[in-house]
Amino acid sequence: MDPRLEPSPPLDLNQWASEAKFSEIDVKYDAKEKAIWQFMKFRRRPSVTLELLNEVKQVIETVEEAYRDPYSQIDPPVQYLVLASSLPGVFNLGGDLPLFVESIRSRDREGLRRYAHACVDVQYLRATNKGLPIQTISLVQGDALGGGFEAALADDVIIAEETAKFALPEILFNLFPGMGAYSFLARRINASTAEKLMLSGRIYSAPELHEMGVVDRIAEAGRGTEEVYKYFDDHSASFASRRAIFQSRHIVNPLSREELIEITDLWVEAALTLAPNDLRKMERLASAQNRRHARAQR
Repeated sequence: MDPRLEPSPPLDLNQWASEAKFSEIDVKYDAKEKAIWQFMKFRRRPSVTLELLNEVKQVIETVEEAYRDPYSQIDPPVQYLVLASSLPGVFNLGGDLPLFVESIRSRDREGLRRYAHACVDVQYLRATNKGLPIQTISLVQGDALGGGFEAALADDVIIAEETAKFALPEILFNLFPGMGAYSFLARRINASTAEKLMLSGRIYSAPELHEMGVVDRIAEAGRGTEEVYKYFDDHSASFASRRAIFQSRHIVNPLSREELIEITDLWVEAALTLAPNDLRKMERLASAQNRRHARAQR
């Protein structure tokens, strides 16, 4: 047989996880639970950088590759993708603010648009799972702000420790969250409440958002990982039906890449109108992000 026609050997996910060389995330494969854990580790700052986006995208592509194995329909290699953080007290503090400030000051519309499109492309992949029969979970054990909050919203399930904090602070520097917040919140709750969250700029506790229907499960402080495994156990016998329900959610209220792109293009144009005072506020927030990163790494 022509070796070019032979099927590729199945992907060894344990080997892949142990050999993966990422700078912004660590990955772990739990073969028993068929779960890939992604721990954001933030080499430079605890925010959504292009490097982080690229590595999260690579993980999704790896899952897609694993499902090319013909036996994956009989014995699925992955059922869960979990996004978490290895930085104490921080899930993700949001967009790459220094990049924003530099691009806005230099009037680099295309650079800002490239970043925004990269964000929503990964958000779309994570929200739709490329049609794969998996569930996605965000484990929030610290602060999820701006784009970090939006990243969690893209997943099927949000599990948060009771001490976790969430906010969409963009309104404080005269901007709005443009990487999926409106689209995801309006589908989880309703458009009116989504707008209140975005316009308030205030910090919400995990229990508050659980009561509103944004957060799905609450864990005691320090026990978030246990709660994820409890979720696995609670639904091990009903994975297929729950996955079908999540798929039905997307059928009833579909999300298109075009919707995300159109909104993020609005964000780009709004960002380019920011006044110098707004940019100074953004810079102060970026400095606070860097200080938070430095403290957490001590």
